[in-house]
Amino acid sequence: MHIHHLNCGTCCPAGGRLFDGHSTGAAAHLVCHCLLIETSAGLVLVDTGYGCRDVARPRERLSDFFLALNRPQLRADETALAQVRALGFDPADVRHIVLTHLDFDHAGGIEDFPNARIHVTAREKEVADERRGGAFVSRKRYRPQQWDEATNWSLYPLGDGERWFGFDAVRDLAGLPPEILMVPLAGHTWGHAGVAVLEDDGRWLFYAGDAYFHHGEVGAEQRDCPPGLRGYQKLMQVDGRARIDNQARLRRLSVDQAAAMRIFCAHDIVEFEALVGG
Repeated sequence: MHIHHLNCGTCCPAGGRLFDGHSTGAAAHLVCHCLLIETSAGLVLVDTGYGCRDVARPRERLSDFFLALNRPQLRADETALAQVRALGFDPADVRHIVLTHLDFDHAGGIEDFPNARIHVTAREKEVADERRGGAFVSRKRYRPQQWDEATNWSLYPLGDGERWFGFDAVRDLAGLPPEILMVPLAGHTWGHAGVAVLEDDGRWLFYAGDAYFHHGEVGAEQRDCPPGLRGYQKLMQVDGRARIDNQARLRRLSVDQAAAMRIFCAHDIVEFEALVGG
């Protein structure tokens, strides 16, 4: 399998270094890190970032609250659809979309790929359809108009009895090779999951989605996260204890299994640039 790392949505919230830990100006810089995987089952997208309709009609598709808070740049050339084409692929060959969760900045491109089967946990789809789990934030974070035309869903329980490095895992995703699996990581949302991909060299690439937000939260014994992202994680969580516990487990995994895998999250530009570059 060949894996392409895509940024499907740059966001520039106010706060600079206090928000993201590295920007030098007044605005922070976050990415929407997605994967495009070439497999024997066709092309597979892991998350979609913002979609073409979000770019064309943001006020209809996205909440004013998050447009103001996150300040997404909403560029047509950053959509997954445009990047699939730029890589020389036919978007019709995207046969599967595996979602960590259904937040607006992860699911906006679903309808750009009508031939794709959508894989997500059953709990996430249930809560997102009803826009439950966190009152005000959930009325804003879930945008059912981003997926209401999609019909080809595969929904999975949060754990099917399989284990992966001590975590519950969902294997045998419908139509997908066994090298791709989902790892439930509740807390950010009720049905949030990471996605693990076994690379050709035998190492795992583990996309943790929004289970953490800053590269300093993994890879060492102690957590390091700028105050802006600490606050944002608390704003978005539905279960603080589960989020913190799962983040601690990821941190331990990143230390104990450093030779076996590479862990990264959805929005950290440092991690994104390192993976694109190497």
